[in-house]
Amino acid sequence: MQKEPYSVNFKLGVLGGGQLGRMLIQEAINLDIHVACLDPNDNAPCSEIANWFAHGDFNDYDAVMHFGRNKDVITVEIEHVNIQALKELQKKGIKVFPQPEILEIIQDKGLQKEFYTKNNIPTAPYKLIENKDELMQNQDLLPVAQKLRKGGYDGKGVSILKSETDLIKAFDAPSVLESFVPFEKELAVIVARNENGEISSFPTVELDFNPEANLVEMLFAPANISSGIEEKARKVAERTIEAFDLVGLLAVELFLTKEGEILVNEVAPRPHNSGHHTIEANITSQYGQHLRSILNLPLGDTGLIQAAAMVNLLGEDGFTGPVKYEGLNECLALPGVYVHIYGKAETKPFRKMGHVTVTGRDVEEVRKLAHKVKETLKVKA
Repeated sequence: MQKEPYSVNFKLGVLGGGQLGRMLIQEAINLDIHVACLDPNDNAPCSEIANWFAHGDFNDYDAVMHFGRNKDVITVEIEHVNIQALKELQKKGIKVFPQPEILEIIQDKGLQKEFYTKNNIPTAPYKLIENKDELMQNQDLLPVAQKLRKGGYDGKGVSILKSETDLIKAFDAPSVLESFVPFEKELAVIVARNENGEISSFPTVELDFNPEANLVEMLFAPANISSGIEEKARKVAERTIEAFDLVGLLAVELFLTKEGEILVNEVAPRPHNSGHHTIEANITSQYGQHLRSILNLPLGDTGLIQAAAMVNLLGEDGFTGPVKYEGLNECLALPGVYVHIYGKAETKPFRKMGHVTVTGRDVEEVRKLAHKVKETLKVKA
């Protein structure tokens, strides 16, 4: 007899013990779901709040096999994990969501791009190269974003090459050369799918990126787009999760072109920066929806309760060491402001140390307040 996910002897395993796992556990507590985490950092954010915490490398075959052998369902909070171990655990009857074969594609940005092409999912033009020599032979493609096929994360593994003078910072490794798209906005849709095939999307959000770190600095919900573009973005996200046949949560990052087209940039098969605001701003949070999808529970209502912005708390440039938060009291005194600190003891430049959700009557109100939070709350050492 299959165990109920909220029964006392049910065990959910999470590869990764960072802030995404921490927020997933906070949601799991509401359903009394017992969570185990595996992370190479024995002081990871999940280390003190998981029901079980294992210190080990989620890229190591033996560590993942040992960790997963007595779990009922395994999920991830980072996609760079050992695929072969997950495939073997799946053969042994342990459910793994998202499925290992999908993680294998998403780990490789080249395979991702080829998947979109094969499945008629709109994406920017691209070329796959093996090394810097091939790049030098394709300078006519400039300007491009060069993305390492494997290992990139949180803006790392991306180099913007606008002209010949930028080639000095090019990677000498298998990469995707992605043509620059003249876009109006960068958007994201988080979509969920359970084993029954039920699909539900969150409203589209608008993203602001830090140009130096190449990661999300702020987002705004709802996005300032027409109802037609909202519908188009939602349909592209749902087509993408259906094409993958993925069970779980999929964050779909999108470009809105100047011609009004929607292109898929990249996807993440897990809770994502572009959904942090849902904890306070939506009826169901992305973490609650991830649990519902991987445990084959009914998907929750994704409706937006109120307008929201999210500010990533990034380590200030030039500061490395034991963390200090400046301006925290001032931000906590502001109406509609919710601070989430991830429990990382050490800061370094552009490290994600927390986030702040700002809620209010409309996007303009929360936009102003979000900029005030960004200017006030600083992460230093």
